[in-house]
Amino acid sequence: MSAQCAGRRRHALIVILALLQAGASPADELSELGRQLFFDTDLSANRNQSCSSCHNPANAFSDQRDNGVGAAASLGSDGRSLGTRNAPAITYAALVPAFGVDDTGAYAGGLFHDGRAADLAGQAAEPFTNPIEMGLPDAAAVVRRVLEKPQYVTALSAHFGRAVLDESETTFRAITEAIAAYERSPEFIAFDSRYDRYLRGEYRLTRDEEIGRMLFFSQVINCHSCHLADAREDRPREPFTTFRYHNIGVPPNERLIQANGTSQGWRDAGLLDNSAVADQSAAGKFRVPTLRNVAVTGPYMHNGVFQDLETAIRFYNRYTLTDRWSQTNPETGERWHEPEVPGTIDNALLQAGQPMSEMQVRAIVAFLRALTDQRYEHLVYDETVTSAR
Repeated sequence: MSAQCAGRRRHALIVILALLQAGASPADELSELGRQLFFDTDLSANRNQSCSSCHNPANAFSDQRDNGVGAAASLGSDGRSLGTRNAPAITYAALVPAFGVDDTGAYAGGLFHDGRAADLAGQAAEPFTNPIEMGLPDAAAVVRRVLEKPQYVTALSAHFGRAVLDESETTFRAITEAIAAYERSPEFIAFDSRYDRYLRGEYRLTRDEEIGRMLFFSQVINCHSCHLADAREDRPREPFTTFRYHNIGVPPNERLIQANGTSQGWRDAGLLDNSAVADQSAAGKFRVPTLRNVAVTGPYMHNGVFQDLETAIRFYNRYTLTDRWSQTNPETGERWHEPEVPGTIDNALLQAGQPMSEMQVRAIVAFLRALTDQRYEHLVYDETVTSAR
């Protein structure tokens, strides 16, 4: 080992020992590095956009900027490019398993709406070099931006060893691993909503919240088929998703299609866009999102076509009503538009429940609002209630 190399290793060891003496574990320090990278606008083409631009912590790490399309899609670093999908909120994203086939034989897991990223680090990697997002030309350009800052060089060397800086590929992977470590931190996974506090005996649900809870876990409206990882009622730390993929007949967002310049008639293939999937029956299917923080992360569906949470609930209701074809979208006053990809809709699943009354719709919405993390309750309620009554 050269004296120079030995010196570098001694420096890394000194940094790690200093962190440990300060009470921080290496995992904590990696998470802190990831946090700094997550909020760094220099890691975009025009030094004006960070991961937090599209995943704002003030809104449960979702994108609430209007962008001329009612927040349906995010604006790129170039100030004009728009995506075709709504940026998923990434609270609780660390709970998503790797993409694959689950024990029922169904596709499940993976990050992005189509599961194409195997893990959090894989998801963190893509926006940096996507030309309509952060817009840097390649991973090497991202690494160059990161290495401009001595504190990043020190932190990466301390955690991964100096050799991590020898190749752009390994450095880029370390950068994304750091961001993933931040996304696994308690800041993203709180489990402290009204519902969680109710389970711990710290909060008593309101009448509407309790009715909504009973409906949600019942066989009556079939929410559980897609939004419970465990069929047992009131299980702590429930993610409120099976992580599977379904086509529920969402209509295209024509406003977004017009704004982003996509060809008229274009339709999002969903899961079929995942390179690991060749089955044509996967077209139009998207991963079931968590319902945690759903009340503060609209608009809804993969393309942001619905602005209001109640609209999304009423959309499901149309499949169980006998006069469903005469029902109207409350946001437009028009009949529900035709599905984006009609041939693969899971009608059996969607028609399994019973129609919801007006009272039941309101109760379900009340329960879903109760899945909001405590730090975001001010966005939902006029007065935050924190204890049992």
